[in-house]
Amino acid sequence: MKITLIAGARPNFMKIAPIIHAIQNAQKKGKDISFRLVHTGQHFDEKMSATFFRELNIPQPDVNLECGGGSQAEQTAAIMIAFEKELLMNPVDLVLVVGDVTSTMACSIVAKKVNIKVAHVEAGIRSFDLTMPEEINRMVTDSITDYFFTTSEIANANLRKSGVSEEAIFFVGNVMIDTLLENIPRFLAPSVFSTLGLQKDNYLVMTLHRPANVDQGEKLKELILTIVNNVDGLPVLFPIHPRTAKIFSDLGIQAENLFIIDPLGYLEFNYLVANAKAVITDSGGITEETTVMGIPCITLRDNTERPETITIGTNELVGTNPLALLPVLSQLLNGKWKKGGIPEKWDGMAAERIVECLLNLQ
Repeated sequence: MKITLIAGARPNFMKIAPIIHAIQNAQKKGKDISFRLVHTGQHFDEKMSATFFRELNIPQPDVNLECGGGSQAEQTAAIMIAFEKELLMNPVDLVLVVGDVTSTMACSIVAKKVNIKVAHVEAGIRSFDLTMPEEINRMVTDSITDYFFTTSEIANANLRKSGVSEEAIFFVGNVMIDTLLENIPRFLAPSVFSTLGLQKDNYLVMTLHRPANVDQGEKLKELILTIVNNVDGLPVLFPIHPRTAKIFSDLGIQAENLFIIDPLGYLEFNYLVANAKAVITDSGGITEETTVMGIPCITLRDNTERPETITIGTNELVGTNPLALLPVLSQLLNGKWKKGGIPEKWDGMAAERIVECLLNLQ
């Protein structure tokens, strides 16, 4: 079986890495499976892209389509045009996409248009919020996918409700957690840890990038000030997303316990998370990682496509109203955060299950 693997944006790399390693293990056992790695170039910043290939032991892509920048429509079109040429020059049996970024949807459409089957890793997750570009990407991708690899029974139920047959759904677990568990021994303290004299459980990590939180300067300012002024002076580390940095620079925020740092690589960022008192975020993937690491997580969103991180894990959804943060921060500081557990099959073996399924499809 010949497979094209698609990676385009930072979250993709963490999901692709264990699948590549599982394919390589299968090849060593004499299995008939090979892959071609296509990087769409959706994220082209060094910290958002190339670093991850090195840190996660992913081979250099066979091709980089260099489709970074532009509006949603421009980027989707650029990826589709470039990937169609790539696929026609290098035909395969299956195109495997991961997650919910623009590259996921665009490459799925192209593959189906040229009659190549599509497998979607992380299929079936839903926020039911059509203002999120990612939700549209998920829905479109799953509407044309042939093989659905899922992270939870909730995702399975979403697919069944949309008419997907049971035979096409494979509950395999979470490849993000495969990568996390594989790399915990390799986590690396960033220089800021010693520079600021940070101590375990004595600081917070914050990440913000979603339009609802960062596109309006005053809203972003109110959010940040509410956080830094209500954590008993604990240091708040803010690895700032390029999207957020442009807006933040005009806000004039002054706070002695707020530390703006550049985006970090996977190993350094997760070192900070693993040793933090809590994480405040609007990311989806981080809520999965904090759940497995047992770190309290406060999510600044009105909905989530990963409800198991709340019902089972350490995550709490508080919305985007800054005032809603106050009771949650008080709960955290008073040591009353829930303990949390780990969802089924988030055990580091998801990629092995995926490759086993793929081999059985032949």
